[in-house]
Amino acid sequence: MPLLKTGLVIGLFFWIASFCFVEPTPPIRTKEIRKDSADSGRQLALRYCGNCHLFPEPELLDKKTWVTGVLPNMALRLGLRLPGQDTLQPLPPAEEKAISELRVYPETPVLSRNEWQKIVAYYENKAPAEPLAQKPYQPITNGLAQFKAKEIAIGGKQVPQTTLLKFDQRTAQLYVGDAQNALYVLDGRLAPGDDLMKDTWWIDTPPTDIDFPDNAAPRLLTIGIFNPSDQKLGRLMTLERAAKPGSSVINIRDLPRPVQFASGDLNGDGKDDAVVCGFGNNAGKLFWLDGFDPAKEHVLKALPGARKVQIADFNGDKKPDIMVLMAQAREEVTIFYNQGNGRFREKTVLRFSPVFGSSYFELADFNKDGFQDILLTNGDNWDYSSTNKNYHGVRIYLNDRKDNFKETWFYPLYGASKAVARDFDNDGDLDIAATSFYSTLAQPEQGFVYLSNEGKFTFKPFTTPEAASGKWLTLEAADFDRDGDVDIALGSYFHTVGEMTQLLFKGITSFPQLLVLENQKK
Repeated sequence: MPLLKTGLVIGLFFWIASFCFVEPTPPIRTKEIRKDSADSGRQLALRYCGNCHLFPEPELLDKKTWVTGVLPNMALRLGLRLPGQDTLQPLPPAEEKAISELRVYPETPVLSRNEWQKIVAYYENKAPAEPLAQKPYQPITNGLAQFKAKEIAIGGKQVPQTTLLKFDQRTAQLYVGDAQNALYVLDGRLAPGDDLMKDTWWIDTPPTDIDFPDNAAPRLLTIGIFNPSDQKLGRLMTLERAAKPGSSVINIRDLPRPVQFASGDLNGDGKDDAVVCGFGNNAGKLFWLDGFDPAKEHVLKALPGARKVQIADFNGDKKPDIMVLMAQAREEVTIFYNQGNGRFREKTVLRFSPVFGSSYFELADFNKDGFQDILLTNGDNWDYSSTNKNYHGVRIYLNDRKDNFKETWFYPLYGASKAVARDFDNDGDLDIAATSFYSTLAQPEQGFVYLSNEGKFTFKPFTTPEAASGKWLTLEAADFDRDGDVDIALGSYFHTVGEMTQLLFKGITSFPQLLVLENQKK
């Protein structure tokens, strides 16, 4: 989303909110529900609500969120036109056209109004009155002596909207993407002053990912429209102002709201290929491009929600496989095993409910057995159920050496958005740095949590008072100052002016684009 003037920010806020607050289905009174009716409601819910994704149990959300948020949208997708609901009226014309072409909403209902009423009654009867609370965890220490915090402001902006943080190890430069269609290149020491800014690029849409191939210019991914959208305006391109003689320039357009990509030689022809997460909204796709050639596209998953992809050899056959996190309705983690000659075999290793809120994952070997485990966050609340969820947090899934993954550790964190595993204190095990972007601002300093590994999957949580100054959507960990330890950079993104106002009421007056945590452990 571009950096916006106040009026437009608030306007966009109400545009997005209009999708979440629609007239609820007239409920059947709970006291009127007989056991056979409730059983019928569950069977109908299993049939219709578990047809395309994992069945969502009622206790995952409170009654109000089910009845006024999630279920009305589900009704539209089942072809029911309930009073006061217009599927496309709030949308801009271009978005209306894109969704109309997808035929997301059936013209004819797939179930009767009476059957739908039973489904609503089932969820209203079985769901808790209030969201379930998270289980207690070790209290967070609000102080982090291991790191020295410093704020970085870029371009004098009053509303930070950082969409990308990526460190180039070769040049020791940090690339910072901004929703105002800008990409800033900063000196890796991240010392405020005249020498901080090394370059500025103005891009057509907000940057979301970048990589740094050997002996070539960086490759940049842009999203198109940052808000939920089905318009195909994303782009993957070479980041250079003038092509060098003999270089191959990449300029791939019309991508479905891409958020991340990875590269590797997938088919063994000696050329780099690209795997792209076209997140989309109602439609999207996970696909790979042979040699970064858009004419040689191979679709792995024709579904929306591809959030993060990582290439690794999971089964030890010396061929690169693909792991992907899907984060839209049909939430899951899947491995595509490389069969050779550009063919892949899919295995789903983790499945989650459609309100789980998957937001990020990375691979790390936590138990030092030589096999990659999964570090995963779930806390995405930008949907039809914007409420605290007791199952939001950070998780470790251990690999049984056969690519079967079992949850071994969970840290409760409302709105968890990203976590990375590094040995920050140089003691030989993996610590975790995590952010919470999708939560309320009740305790804003807990938008960042540092989890110190105490051994045997015990982690001690810390935060720092300086973390209260932002909403941390992006995070990067690297040795920015090249002193032998791993530092942390947090990128702030305010979606509305109202979010900043909440912090002002708490006495916070400084809103930096970046918060750099310089590691003092050498």
